Amino acid sequence: MSTDTQSRLDGSQNSTAFSDLGLGPELIRAVEDAGYTKPTPIQEQAIPGVLMGRDVLGCAQTGTGKTASFTLPMIEILASGRAKARMPRSLILCPTRELAAQVAENFDKYGKHHRLTKALIIGGESMGDQIAILDRGPDVLIATPGRLLDMFERGRILLTDVKILVIDEADRMLDMGFIPDVQRIVALLPKMRQTLFFSATLGPEIKSLADEFLMNPKEISVSVPHSTATTVVLGLAVVDEIDKRETLRHLLRIENVKNAFVFCNRKRDVDVLFRSLKKHGFDVVQMHGDMAQPARIEALGKLKSGEARLLVCSDVAARGIDIKAVSHVFNFDVPIHAEDYVHRIGRTGRAGEVGHAYTIATPDDGRFVAAIEKLIGKEIPRIEVEGVPPLALDMEPRRRGRGGRKTGEERAERAPRPARSERPARSERAPQAERAPQAERAPQAERAPQAERAPQAERAPQVERAPQPERPPQAEHPPRAERSERSDRPERVAERPSRDDTRRDDSRRGGRGRRDDGRSQGRRRGRIDELGIGEMLHDDGVIGFGDHMPDFMLREVPPLPPRGTAAEEPESDFEAEIETEAETAEPSEE
Repeated sequence: MSTDTQSRLDGSQNSTAFSDLGLGPELIRAVEDAGYTKPTPIQEQAIPGVLMGRDVLGCAQTGTGKTASFTLPMIEILASGRAKARMPRSLILCPTRELAAQVAENFDKYGKHHRLTKALIIGGESMGDQIAILDRGPDVLIATPGRLLDMFERGRILLTDVKILVIDEADRMLDMGFIPDVQRIVALLPKMRQTLFFSATLGPEIKSLADEFLMNPKEISVSVPHSTATTVVLGLAVVDEIDKRETLRHLLRIENVKNAFVFCNRKRDVDVLFRSLKKHGFDVVQMHGDMAQPARIEALGKLKSGEARLLVCSDVAARGIDIKAVSHVFNFDVPIHAEDYVHRIGRTGRAGEVGHAYTIATPDDGRFVAAIEKLIGKEIPRIEVEGVPPLALDMEPRRRGRGGRKTGEERAERAPRPARSERPARSERAPQAERAPQAERAPQAERAPQAERAPQAERAPQVERAPQPERPPQAEHPPRAERSERSDRPERVAERPSRDDTRRDDSRRGGRGRRDDGRSQGRRRGRIDELGIGEMLHDDGVIGFGDHMPDFMLREVPPLPPRGTAAEEPESDFEAEIETEAETAEPSEE
């Protein structure tokens, strides 16, 4: 922002008065009671456009009076008329509860001479009290998107009579993921309405939303996008991670801190830092999104009343918190999003007063600091803290944490590994040579052949086994009654190969279940195992039945005599039994 624009902000060179903007006498008196005499640039350009009924797209940095630029003309427009039960006449959407409460306070301050009713619908408070206010019919409804949709789904509110819609801090809505809810709410409103769209930043996404919600808007931009106020003194201290708390305590002691915001990136860090500062004797309160709404209101009340000097908070307090004469802002953590830096330091240096904003960074925050400096268009001055060694920012992006990748420089710093050809021979390595005298061992080629180590050549491999002996003739076959048991056959048991031979044969074939040609028989082997038969695979692919021949294969029936000849007496009991069974089964017809 230029010096001329800043001077217009505090009204020193602005000749326009609030009475020249078209406001009524009641509003002029309320503004004068609040202590304002000259409008800010955003108020000077937005108020006449709103009174004319035009859609407005306003972009101005935080602390320039955006809230009054739409509350004042809305009160003037809504002064004539009356709302119906559960049907508000205007709607203001805010991203956070604190910002919604801030807007409600502005309506109370500027509308004290009007008989307008308002309803504040936010989470964390009694729903019964809010429903009672809605039943009376508020003229102005100030709400957060989540609680408003909850009330609508319960049937407690109707949005068909809304004449004016205000979307405040639209860029914050986008960051917090409220845009789908906002789009759903806008779809419930009447098409013929007036829409006011305000944002501290005006990026491509915000312009896209403005084109969706607005119709032929009046664009107002009173400052350079993403700029910081010239009344804020900036500073950056780069220290080690373990020195951040000591740096913050040193800055709090040497600076003339009247009241200050201390911002952290994470909620748990807010609680840890709050307890640390309280332990060292500082008057401090905390506020973050997980706290109940009464506790958050109580913390803000203590800061406003002067009971507490420091407020440790998350980005929930970066917007909409209007506390007069905030002297300092401390960024205990560098914001991840560069836009949040602009909103954080916007809590100080308001209304033309001088403020101080100091940021504590570690070397790993280099890329975040670079993004902030690129956004605001200038370099943040470096400061040194007594007793804490200063460090330099690391601008190289790195992936931290366990298993993170190393950068090219870190890989280059490692000593190169010698090539395999340049490595010393194994015999020259002292530790291994002392450990085992490998040089004295005979090489593998000079060792005795495998046949000399074990008499394996005498053992017949399974593939070269002799064929099974021929079956004895029928005449030499003993009768059934005189047969010996299966255990009396030592000759076949002796021919059974040993387990070692089988393993060698399997290894020669390429493993168990492999053929000589290398093809696998695993599928067939698995099928045999499933049946549980216990067969043995031979080299030729034939399935055998173990080491013994089944009995039905040993029983041979002699050929029947030719027809016309007398039947001879059976030579054995087995043949006699067959003839007896045949005579019993087929009796003669005679």
